[in-house]
Amino acid sequence: MALPRWLARFNVAFTNRLMLPIAGVLPWFGIVEYVGRRSGRRYRTPVNVFRHGDRYVFALTYGPDSQWVRNVVAAGGCTMVSGGRRVRLVEPRRFTDPARRDVIPPARPLLGLLSVSEFLELRRASPLS
Repeated sequence: MALPRWLARFNVAFTNRLMLPIAGVLPWFGIVEYVGRRSGRRYRTPVNVFRHGDRYVFALTYGPDSQWVRNVVAAGGCTMVSGGRRVRLVEPRRFTDPARRDVIPPARPLLGLLSVSEFLELRRASPLS
């Protein structure tokens, strides 16, 4: 079960604006940069992200139908700022994992309390030669 849509709207209007300046450098956070599939506008959304080598796993706290998720999946990827670095991500794959195995152990209980079991995985794009 995802968090309620009204909370997502509140976060877009207020919390995201506070998080954007710091989410790109905080551990387990990042900023997803993507283009709207209908509007063509560029967006930046702070997210929870957990890195495993060339894989990046995003906790879908508002579920798989969030606009940023739909836009990233439709585009086949996005750019993400994490740890102060910009990374191109591709090959989006949504999955369900009630055990939250791809999340660091300290975050599992909190995501469990929020009933988060939906995730989005992307892979780091190969650098151009």
